[in-house]
Amino acid sequence: MGWTFEPGQLVPIAIVGALYARRAWTLRRRGRPMPAWKLASFGGGLVLLLAAVVTPIDSIGEERLFSVHMVQHLLIGDLAPLLLVLGLSRLLLRPLLVPRAVQRLRFLTHPLVALPLWAANLWAWHLPRLYDAALDHAPVHALQHACFLAAGMLLWTTLLGLLPGPRWFGVGARLASLGFVWVTGAALANIFLWSNRAFYAPYADAPRTWGLSTVADQRVGGGVMLVEMMIVGT
Repeated sequence: MGWTFEPGQLVPIAIVGALYARRAWTLRRRGRPMPAWKLASFGGGLVLLLAAVVTPIDSIGEERLFSVHMVQHLLIGDLAPLLLVLGLSRLLLRPLLVPRAVQRLRFLTHPLVALPLWAANLWAWHLPRLYDAALDHAPVHALQHACFLAAGMLLWTTLLGLLPGPRWFGVGARLASLGFVWVTGAALANIFLWSNRAFYAPYADAPRTWGLSTVADQRVGGGVMLVEMMIVGT
């Protein structure tokens, strides 16, 4: 399986990187440079997104193995958003937060909105009908990836306190919220890990790769998800 170079996936990543670099350069000229670790974090997030959509992770996950597709989704929906949010600051985002339309959307970062939205998005896209549709139709697949990325960004923006939140959402509440995230993801992972039947029809007809049966592949995907949730959750 080869590498994938689709402009529809690469151009948005390049635009976001260019806009970030321009804003960081502007702040530097004004004597308020971004810390080096934030620049590296944001760059690392972009690299993970590129790895998810350009390398064979994309083609193998879409055409052959659920477990590799799970790796792709974790990169897009969890690890890349974490690094991207760590690379941001309120000062850097200030011009983006000014428009009234953006102000109206700030409610999405409220913990009682962002966390249930993330959980609903995660579970909904793993329902067989939606998951199979994403595998069979490129526009639905693109929408799936966009939803994973957006929900992940909202989640980490909320948990890391990038934007001001309610007073009650202190350290204890954030730890409890992280526990909610872990339980939500772990519950889904365990369904894949312990089920005796395959949920997604496209993989049943795919060429067998690495000697994995459809059910074994699904179990590996559940294990990958569970391990990733444990690592990030700690």
